[in-house]
Amino acid sequence: MKQMRLRAVFMRGGTSNAIVLRAEDLPKDQALWPSIFLAAMGSPDPNGRQLDGMGGGISSLSKVCVIGPPSRPDADIDYTFIQVLVREAAVDTSGNCGNMSSAVGPFAIDEGLIPAPEGNDAVVRIHNTNTGKIIVSRFTMDGELAAVDGDFALPGVGGTGAPVRLEFLDPGGSGSAGLLPTGKVVEELEVPGIGPITVSMVDAALPVVFIDAATLGTEGTELPTEIDADRGLMEKLEAIRLAASIRMGIAPSAEAAAKILHIPKVALIAGPKEAKTLAGETIAADDMDVTVRMISIGNCHRAVPVTGSLCLAVAAQIEGSVVNSLARAGAAGADIRIANPSGVITVAAKVRKDGDHWIAEHAVLYRTQRRLMEGTLLISAAKVEVAAELAAPVTTAA
Repeated sequence: MKQMRLRAVFMRGGTSNAIVLRAEDLPKDQALWPSIFLAAMGSPDPNGRQLDGMGGGISSLSKVCVIGPPSRPDADIDYTFIQVLVREAAVDTSGNCGNMSSAVGPFAIDEGLIPAPEGNDAVVRIHNTNTGKIIVSRFTMDGELAAVDGDFALPGVGGTGAPVRLEFLDPGGSGSAGLLPTGKVVEELEVPGIGPITVSMVDAALPVVFIDAATLGTEGTELPTEIDADRGLMEKLEAIRLAASIRMGIAPSAEAAAKILHIPKVALIAGPKEAKTLAGETIAADDMDVTVRMISIGNCHRAVPVTGSLCLAVAAQIEGSVVNSLARAGAAGADIRIANPSGVITVAAKVRKDGDHWIAEHAVLYRTQRRLMEGTLLISAAKVEVAAELAAPVTTAA
């Protein structure tokens, strides 16, 4: 059986990689998409390596972005993010990938999907269909193409690149009922098999449940491999994630929550403290305002998801939240320095209180992006047929 051929671009966006496709090149029936994406990435792979596809064996390297014409008048482009699971025949569209969001604007202009700007500065309004939110992408041009070279260093990515400014407008309620889905800044979450755990559940660009790392007996500075290897801890974190999913109204039951893998994320939070990075460098406590280890699709993220960092920046400004309580005193201003396994990133957010309600107006950060390969993606037609039989439906938030 001949292989399927798809026009494709392989891109890095922030600290993630993804296959980027045009919507017009895919079947109009989106029920057929999961089997194509699984085969393209090399999933499911019981060995966890995705050697027969474009995936890299971990969640940040097993992603697909689909770009198409806008479906709303205030956007230039539609962007749908698909998280492809590594070991299972399933995909997840319940949330956005902020890292890959940085590649969408440059892709749209470089591909001619929208006109290049007349000047040197590009502004692309992106409608993320996963969350229904608008992201404003700002970047410079290098002639008729988006600039790639620059002096902006992004922790977790070697070298430097041209910065992409991402403004997430009105980020509250991206995957749940609102900024504070339960109406509470902090509460005791009853977790089956564990008991009550003090958490803050916040949804700004991404639903996240924040926990004081010390509550679970960790420092919050452990490297991802240490956290991944602690199966007891990982099981507790997954139990907390399922309980939070139900409490936040994302899923009606633990069984349903287990199928929605992308959200909510679970974040272990600690105050400023010296820590080693994946590169072996030491981050001084004075160089950060808060420390995070975020769990993504069953693994500790090697950096911090963009949308997760935006949510953390917003949570830091909500008085009394777990993040606000642990962050450096006075750090809950417009900017906050977030230490993670790859280094320190600075994120800005604007949050205000209107009566008893907290409102997140926007959150901003910078990424870099680069087109790595362009051409034709070859997909085994036989594997698409097999994947279609195995694949679970596209998973979305309830």
